[in-house]
Amino acid sequence: MTDLLYLHDSYLREFGAIVKGHDLEQNGVALDQSAFYPGGGGQLPDAGTIWIGEASYPVSRVKRGNVHIIEGELPPIGAEVRGQLDWERRYKIMRTHTAMHILCGVIWRDYQASVTGGNMDVLSGRMDFEFERLAPEVIVEIEKKINLEVEAARAVRIEILPRETAFQIPDLIRTKINLLPKSIQEVRTVEIVGLDLQADGGTHVANTREVGAIKIAKYKSKGGINKRLYVELED
Repeated sequence: MTDLLYLHDSYLREFGAIVKGHDLEQNGVALDQSAFYPGGGGQLPDAGTIWIGEASYPVSRVKRGNVHIIEGELPPIGAEVRGQLDWERRYKIMRTHTAMHILCGVIWRDYQASVTGGNMDVLSGRMDFEFERLAPEVIVEIEKKINLEVEAARAVRIEILPRETAFQIPDLIRTKINLLPKSIQEVRTVEIVGLDLQADGGTHVANTREVGAIKIAKYKSKGGINKRLYVELED
């Protein structure tokens, strides 16, 4: 099993590791531990570089199962390597992910609307909610509320709980369908203190003030009661 360092420390930029296996078909390496996020839950996978001494191997993407797809000849199994994230890109994604949780938290708290889908890019994202009606003045109201939560400088806390304990928390799963397989016995939670608490496996900033201003760029109906909001963050 790989030690997934990002689960405990989203701010880790570099790490040491040992090559444990190869994916010859995709030119990938598996490491005994990694801070690279492989993508999932709407969040993009990390990019960066793997180093062996002065030799660098750009990481183009990371797959589930901790396979790092690299450029160049595969380093030998057993080699000691150093991983380095593209930190500027990762930090922007962290800000974006926390912004999406702020949006979700405000809409759940004030409008009791469930999430039906979502996706993120770097400094932008979209999220779908069950809103029967969503007037322009409500959009203005939501944008004001989410930016007040940024200004409130709320702490963001990570905790890993036994599944049985986690599912005693009311409204832990905000999506319309519970996507957590029954095989997962530990649940990672992300709490924006005083606003939101959800099961989540991605990377986040430590305080809402790090997110910066959030703009609801546009919104549209996706049919029925599904409404889609698009958000953008400042660079």
